[in-house]
Amino acid sequence: MTQEIAIIGVGTTGFRATTPDLSYRELTYEAAKKAYLDAGVEPKEIDAFVATSEDFCEGYSIADEYSPDQLGAVLKPIYTVPGDFIQSMASGVMMLKSGLYNIVVVQGLSKASNMITKAYLTDFALDPVYNRPLKEHSDYIAGMEMNRYLYETGTTREQCAQVVVKNKRNAMFNPLAGHGCELTLDYVLDAPMVSYPMSEMDISPYSDGAVVIVMATADTALALCDKPIWVRGIGWVSDTPGLETRDWARAVYAEMAGDMAYKMAGIRSPRSEIDFVEVSDEFSYKELQHLEALRLCSPGEAGYLTMDGVTEITGDLPVNPSGGCLGVGSLLECTGGQKVLDVVLQLRGEAGKNQISDVTTGLAMSWRGIPTTTGAVAILSN
Repeated sequence: MTQEIAIIGVGTTGFRATTPDLSYRELTYEAAKKAYLDAGVEPKEIDAFVATSEDFCEGYSIADEYSPDQLGAVLKPIYTVPGDFIQSMASGVMMLKSGLYNIVVVQGLSKASNMITKAYLTDFALDPVYNRPLKEHSDYIAGMEMNRYLYETGTTREQCAQVVVKNKRNAMFNPLAGHGCELTLDYVLDAPMVSYPMSEMDISPYSDGAVVIVMATADTALALCDKPIWVRGIGWVSDTPGLETRDWARAVYAEMAGDMAYKMAGIRSPRSEIDFVEVSDEFSYKELQHLEALRLCSPGEAGYLTMDGVTEITGDLPVNPSGGCLGVGSLLECTGGQKVLDVVLQLRGEAGKNQISDVTTGLAMSWRGIPTTTGAVAILSN
């Protein structure tokens, strides 16, 4: 189980608010084609595949039956994870470490624009006996959690709003992002309220898109790739599913997933050993909550670091230089794919105008979204 694993190819369609010109299959095909060209491999050389498919999100039963054709995986081993992309990536890492395979591909996509009633789909994840009968909208639940987080940590609405300003601005210079714009703090604070203290601007808009990565064992990676990105650590955790049994102020799932990844990577001091992070910011306060959960700062400190510019691209700890979910778009089960993709691009020096100088180690963190308490963390290095 000491086998080193690397990412040797990445491909994406980019991320847009709507893609009426592309089907599910075409999104995956385009991303896969780019990933294989990037890795210098053909489908026949790939040993196994992991598809990230959630039937509810994709709109039909047994959605993974539609994955093999466009991935080039017909008659090949294909494994399906109905979760987040980084959870699928963890499965791919274990498959490679088993010694059974040399090259594994991981796929994820979002076609959120096809969903007319996204909230109904999200709410179906609530506990069917104790929570779902209350018929509470997921944004209302997020508003309650945000309120509790602000109360217990002393974080302010202004600090959360600065996350929105920062990430939307970063997205303006990311050609893959779909929701970049220049905003003022007052504009964000004055936006219509959805569920106090959460306004419309605190909520990430949805995007469509697909991500495919090619991973390989060390010998194969070094033979095929000039710039392999090494998977140093990976962790994933599902905390309590019930609303009445969770910690409303802390992201316990992120703490536990982070500790799992840190242990695997041999990281003892995350703040000093990690150069930049791509963390889930589906709601503005989540970026701050996740930074604290990952021990990148103390409880209640993330907001102050954001206001002081520490989390800017030019700061000491750049956070979501891609624009995050707020700027790129919320991508359902592909959210972690976007995080991994942008960490890889940064570590390769291919992030364009958003490139951070002298980076060697990055962290990608995803959250399954309200109402879940499921998170995953990947630590990558060049």
